[in-house]
Amino acid sequence: MDPTSPLPALAALAVAIGTAHLISGKAAPATAHGRFATIDGLRGYLAFFVFLHHSCIWYSYSHTGTWAVMPHSRFYIHLGQSGVELFFMITGFLFFSKLLEAKAKGGNPDWLRLYVSRVLRLTPLYLVAMAVLFAILAVLSGGKFAESPYLLIRHALQWLAFTVIGNPDVNAIQDTYLVTAGVTWSLVYEWYFYLSLPLLALALRLGPPYRYVGLGLVAAAAFVLRHADWHFLVAFGGGMVAALVAPSPRFRQWAARPAASIVALAFVATAVAFFPKAYWVLPTLLLSVAFALIAGGNTLFGALLTRASHTLGDMAYGLYLLHGLVLFTLFTFVIGRDTAQGFSPVTHWLVIVATAPLLVLLCHGTYRLIEKPALERTNAVTAWLRALRAGEPASSAR
Repeated sequence: MDPTSPLPALAALAVAIGTAHLISGKAAPATAHGRFATIDGLRGYLAFFVFLHHSCIWYSYSHTGTWAVMPHSRFYIHLGQSGVELFFMITGFLFFSKLLEAKAKGGNPDWLRLYVSRVLRLTPLYLVAMAVLFAILAVLSGGKFAESPYLLIRHALQWLAFTVIGNPDVNAIQDTYLVTAGVTWSLVYEWYFYLSLPLLALALRLGPPYRYVGLGLVAAAAFVLRHADWHFLVAFGGGMVAALVAPSPRFRQWAARPAASIVALAFVATAVAFFPKAYWVLPTLLLSVAFALIAGGNTLFGALLTRASHTLGDMAYGLYLLHGLVLFTLFTFVIGRDTAQGFSPVTHWLVIVATAPLLVLLCHGTYRLIEKPALERTNAVTAWLRALRAGEPASSAR
């Protein structure tokens, strides 16, 4: 079997969907009936696609020592790259929609609550992932210090800061980023976008408070100074355009038709078939059309409204953030690099298919125990911070 055959990916996806269906119970998750139900159903698939993308890379890495998808495999390249592009579109859509809603009401978004929700959404699980990363690095280094305490602390802090200021090797462990499959880079762009929202609010004449505008200017300056890739702004922009067109009743009526599912899938297939990677303007525009239809309510023949898809959607952040740690642990400590090097494509993908339900169960647990409780504290933490700012006793913010 060709190691880049799509059949094992489809098998792993089927197992993941089956596992999600079993743990979802009889009642649909709360997100299933929200305003953006199709997007909630999409994000879990995107995160799992990135897992499959890196699973393919691990075959190449185990056999050649090169961290890259085999260049002829557009399918696996796009599973990762198009998945990330669509994640950026989701972010652009959701948060630009908040600004448009605020403008329609003649006010501003609740900026403090918005940023509290972002911190509570991303940080708790990220800190857990960093704890696992540092534990793995400690095992790899045999518990010995290979660099000065100053460098060790500095490098650890860079990782703890979502790698906004770099993802250096820690304790002289070469290619530290491979432990997480390098997924943290996209979180940097997410933070750039969140922090730049006040500048977009200015463009919409919402008049955000100066302190938040200052935050946006700092983010924009960091984007430029860090030589961030401007191309990804196209993906965020695609989501913002979708936020403009998706509320239209006529657009939503057309997007709900089965023919729109065919159009959406055709645009995605065109991006995969004609472009060797997604990180170009033209494939991003093709993906943006498909995304706009989904944002307008297209369900891809109902696939985005199933209980399983929304269960996967709830745990999407965990699937994205933790799968690299799972793959590294699996091939380094459980199987061993020498053994993995001797795997045939069939054996490698059988291992991945067997890992899929374990990953889903792990991320379901982290969502229930870490992510969801943190999100539920958003209002309480926002009220507490307002009380502190007003000089009131912290207890009054309960």
